[in-house]
Formats: sequence, C-alpha cells, structure tokens
Amino acid sequence: MPEHVKQLAQNRKAWHDYFIEDRYEAGIELAGTEVKSIRMGRLNLKDSYVEVRNGQALLHGMHISPYEKGNIFNKDPMRSRRLLLHKQEILKIGARAMQQGYAVIPLQVYLKHGLVKLEIALCKGKKLYDKREAMAEKDAKRDIERHFREANR
Repeated sequence: MPEHVKQLAQNRKAWHDYFIEDRYEAGIELAGTEVKSIRMGRLNLKDSYVEVRNGQALLHGMHISPYEKGNIFNKDPMRSRRLLLHKQEILKIGARAMQQGYAVIPLQVYLKHGLVKLEIALCKGKKLYDKREAMAEKDAKRDIERHFREANR
C-alpha cells in the first residue's frame, strides 16, 4: 500500500468464501465518535455486506465498537451506514448484484489522506469444492517453497 494509506481492518474470510471480480472504493457516512473508534482500530467486517436499495448503497453488519469517551454521542454499533459512491457506480453495482450468485462484500477499511475509506468487491460465491481446491493449491505452493528453501541451504 502507498505511504498515505493506513489499513485498519480486513475481511480475510471474503477471500476464502468468494471469487473477487470487481473492486470499488467507497466513503462511509459516519458519526464523529465512530470515526474516533475506527481510527483506534475497533471495528469488525465479519459477516458484513452491501445492499443497493432506492438508489443508495447501504453497508449492513459492520460492527464499530462505541467510543469510550463518547457517552451520549455514541451510535448503535451495528447500524446500517450509507456508502458514498458515484450514482453510476451504484447503478452498475446494483445491476450486477441482482444476478444469480453475486454479492457485494466489504474487503477492507483504511485511512486515505485522513479519510475513512472502504474497499468493496462484487463477488461470486465459492462452492465447497472450490474452497477445497484453493486450499490444496495453497498447501502445494507452500510445500514447494519450503522444499526450495531447504534445497538452497
């Protein structure tokens, strides 16, 4: 990642469960205490997804822990948050997500020039045999690298 980008959270499970096809960068509509909590790295992308409804992209299931010093200004940690995308991007994502087997999944949250950004991806779900095949390839690659390192000693 470039110097001006700081990764805050990553959804590793998405890489295991889905084939990643297209990626988009989106802003998130947040409250002040949520931004402070995110900057401290207190968020979780597990089981979150994006839904396009009424011309807006909404992020569901992202947990942002309440800010300790936020008291009455804290929002619900699991509330839906609006994503900030161009209208054409929202329409394109919505049309593709309507197709059978496609989902829009957040991949990572990061700071870019001081702003909180979310990388979302248009994904197609993996079947169980696809997951097994990917794990077998990964294991084989790891074994080859290990044997290569041992041979070069």
